[in-house]
Amino acid sequence: MRIIHLGDLHLGKALSEYSLIEDQKYILDQILDIINEKSVDAVLIAGDVYDRSLPSEAAVKLLDDFLSELADRNIGTYVISGNHDSESRLEYGSRLFSGKNIHIASVFSGELVRRAAQDEFGEVNIYMLPFVKASQVRHFYPDSSIESYEDAVKAVIKNADIDWSARNILIAHQFVTGKSDPEIAGSEGASVQNVGLVEKISSEIFRGFDYVALGHLHSPQRVGSDHIRYSGSLLKYSLSEAFSEKSVPLIELREKGETAAELIPLKPLRDLRHITGKLDRLLRTENISDPEDYMYITLTDEEIINDVMGIVRQYYPNTVKVDYQNSHTMEIENFDIGEIVNDKSFSEIIADFYMKMYGKEISEDEMDVIISVAGEAGVINEAG
Repeated sequence: MRIIHLGDLHLGKALSEYSLIEDQKYILDQILDIINEKSVDAVLIAGDVYDRSLPSEAAVKLLDDFLSELADRNIGTYVISGNHDSESRLEYGSRLFSGKNIHIASVFSGELVRRAAQDEFGEVNIYMLPFVKASQVRHFYPDSSIESYEDAVKAVIKNADIDWSARNILIAHQFVTGKSDPEIAGSEGASVQNVGLVEKISSEIFRGFDYVALGHLHSPQRVGSDHIRYSGSLLKYSLSEAFSEKSVPLIELREKGETAAELIPLKPLRDLRHITGKLDRLLRTENISDPEDYMYITLTDEEIINDVMGIVRQYYPNTVKVDYQNSHTMEIENFDIGEIVNDKSFSEIIADFYMKMYGKEISEDEMDVIISVAGEAGVINEAG
């Protein structure tokens, strides 16, 4: 059996004001080409199908189109929910989809969902575990001691009555670690990057499965073993991913105990890049390449440039962010704000801070605006 493992599609996501729907359609069409070329039998989608619990109309249509293409090819498709998904919205139409070999498990209802598939070696059990919290699982197993996410997943697996002599696949969306913590990309958000011990799940509890298709982390990587793997997101969704390469795992499941993984590189419609240097050098014609890419630009110019975003977008129209790295920003990084707040009024603090940031005095109009906003927010009770 040949399997494509996907995760963290985040359909409907945007970079700043730029919608990625066109980019996501392009990469999903690329996945369909890989499915045709590699004679794929099944697709596993390990959660975070949508970027928001209330997905946009365009995002819903994109998923519908993709699943319809898979159904037309009679590709067995197995989808679970992630922490970004709305259980009810992803579950909608699942009974109709199942008739087309599209299987969706978005709500944990007390047991591990199992679907069976066939290949030349016999039956394959595909277990589908939507994103779960300890509190959800505790409700169904009140007699079990469940304090952490690992306790919860252990309880689910223990109560699933799995035949470990058969070939078994698990799809899950959790924070799974090996001997060390896995690589985390910035687009996964503070909820993942600041995850506590209670949310970590050891990869050891999954070793009995022939393949574990994980979602939740955007960097493609194995966790503890070659057969326990994060697919990673299909596109770069943050600055921290600018220098990474995206791929999709192609899994070949043979007889019991024989599983191989191949990472197939993906090429986006528009890459996400980070370039650094002085503005005049970056905008010289001979230095401009792939101008339609999504750009993060760090300028090393010492002087602040007026309307720099407008200037840059004349050359790179999809610029997401421009910032500075120079002697002034380095000074700010090492600046102790406590130096300017002692025994001073609010307006004096603002004036000193403005001078420190911009090297000039704040205007009266700017000060009036800041004082007005601070008053409305309840930061100060009166001017000054």
